[in-house]
Amino acid sequence: MMTVNLKDGMPPAKVAVHRMFSALALAHKTHISAVKLIHGYGSTGKGGKIRGAVRRELREMKAAGKIREFVPGEAFSPFEPEGLHAVTLCFEITCDEDYQKCNPGITVVIL
Repeated sequence: MMTVNLKDGMPPAKVAVHRMFSALALAHKTHISAVKLIHGYGSTGKGGKIRGAVRRELREMKAAGKIREFVPGEAFSPFEPEGLHAVTLCFEITCDEDYQKCNPGITVVIL
């Protein structure tokens, strides 16, 4: 699994989303099956702008068939339906250090 830190340097959400698109295109081109996006949770306690923008774009990408699945970090566990489904698509994600930690600052994408 490839890991991409979208919040590095604390960019505006638009820049972070562009980084995400670039990373997903590279992963697809190099046949990487899963990408962990680190977007942070935000300082407000409600989720940050990067997190919201990334997840909105991923919902659209999934609906358009551009990605197979994405799992919010808080559901990245075998005890959550989204996490369990993602594992059936890409078992290697179970080796990630954030697996089962319910980390809302990440999102895992299955290509």
